Amino acid sequence: MMLNSEPTELDLPPARSEAESVFSDCGGGSGGTEDSAGTGLCPQPRVAEAGEAVKKDLQHLSREERRRRRRATAKYRTAHATRERIRVEAFNMAFAELRKLLPTLPPDKKLSKIEILRLAICYISYLNHVLDV
Repeated sequence: MMLNSEPTELDLPPARSEAESVFSDCGGGSGGTEDSAGTGLCPQPRVAEAGEAVKKDLQHLSREERRRRRRATAKYRTAHATRERIRVEAFNMAFAELRKLLPTLPPDKKLSKIEILRLAICYISYLNHVLDV
């Protein structure tokens, strides 16, 4: 029979289950704690403690840093992308409406935004000249 220096299962201390670990964090021992109702659950949820810790952690940050962290969330980015999409669509619709009012040959010629603006400036100048004469 050969002796082994490695500890066996019998030599190791008993491992705590996940539930025992959670309950021991509430202030109980290895068997867990029970509240007054005897449910075996912590009287104060750990989530609330985590939320308070996050608030305390954010209080020492500057206004800019809190803003940066808020803007880094997926919810904020999604909302911002939606607002930006709506803004760009409105912007493009305004250019399309302006384009319909400008005379060009051929009438369906595709113009860039800068070309639309330059043509609008020229057309307004022309209309002012026509009114002055």
